[in-house]
Amino acid sequence: MKIAMFTDAYYPRINGVTVSVHSYATELVKFGHTVCIVCLEYSEEQQRSSFFDEKDSDEKSPFKIVRIPSWSFSAISKEDRVARFDKWRRVKKAMKEFQPDVIHINSEWVIGYFGALYALHYHVPFVFTFHTMWEDYLANYVNFLPDASLRRIGRSVVKFYLKRADLIIAPTKKIASVVHDYGIQKQVEILPTGIPDSREKYSLIRQTAIGLQLSKKCPQLKGKKILLFVGRIVKEKNLSFLFDVLENVQKKLPKTALLFVGGGPYLDELKLISEQRKLSKSVAFAGYIPSADLPYFYRQAQVFVFPSKTETQGLVTVEAMLSGLPVVAIGELGTVDVMQGDHGGFMVGDDVGQFSDKVIELLKNQQLRKKKSQEALEWGKKWKISALTPRLEECYERAMLIRKAKG
Repeated sequence: MKIAMFTDAYYPRINGVTVSVHSYATELVKFGHTVCIVCLEYSEEQQRSSFFDEKDSDEKSPFKIVRIPSWSFSAISKEDRVARFDKWRRVKKAMKEFQPDVIHINSEWVIGYFGALYALHYHVPFVFTFHTMWEDYLANYVNFLPDASLRRIGRSVVKFYLKRADLIIAPTKKIASVVHDYGIQKQVEILPTGIPDSREKYSLIRQTAIGLQLSKKCPQLKGKKILLFVGRIVKEKNLSFLFDVLENVQKKLPKTALLFVGGGPYLDELKLISEQRKLSKSVAFAGYIPSADLPYFYRQAQVFVFPSKTETQGLVTVEAMLSGLPVVAIGELGTVDVMQGDHGGFMVGDDVGQFSDKVIELLKNQQLRKKKSQEALEWGKKWKISALTPRLEECYERAMLIRKAKG
């Protein structure tokens, strides 16, 4: 199969859509398919500051990458860009050369629109993955419009694709239910983003080296039990909630620390809040860490803490589980679909007391922690990408049949 994947977010921009597109494209090639990713061309500064591994550069990629010139989107987001509308012909030329059997759209903005335009005009089967709840997210990027207006815009943008796609994919049951709430009466395939099997590789030498590096960079962690958060440091992830949790936990277990791993626009403000609350001696920030090293950070901690209420998938909770790290998370949106209750840890309400109690329970009860650790390892295997890719292949085949039936 020749598969063209369209996305407005790709490396060096790092988010859940980027990871999903890259992971599935890589695995599809292993399954014998030919893949082309159509994405944004980023600024030279962003490319130079990219944390993306050199071995995964465009030139060394196992699939074709077509980058479309873009404009800065700094008025709304310093990290994001938007493709230039006048580059439609470049997309059309690239697709005529590639001749896709199916087009898979993973985002809703200009690149996504180009993909839909080509699919509809040239009658190519069109699959759309509903990754992002834009009616909830837009308010985090745009502050000059009323919330009600932003919600209407978010819904309208997504509905354009939902109405026209031959097949719709949602990463969770919650997102699938939103499709029907929008009045779209189509079957929705539920397919989460998979975790690359390579993440399970482990080196004791590398683990020791990273442990030493972390001790040197974050001495406040020494001799303490570590609560770990991994992800983009953005305001919508409800991260300051964890400071309340830490203070509660320290009342019973004073030698407890909180480690944030990741970068993002909220990082400086979060550090400032930590200082203002006099938590600097027990809160550490490791910054961005290459994906290949993340499993070693999971193994440095005792509990993975995830306070986000807007996550559509919550893949880092699966990564933590695959490293045997028990999770305590707020049970909303994607977390509900991943944990499905207390599998691999504890899923709690949006309540500091409940959250803190479960963290304390795991830290104090080693037998419980060992049990939850083993449970996490087994539960996480459901999200290995090698097990999920055949389901994506089936989605593409079904989309082709649907398009053929339409004539």
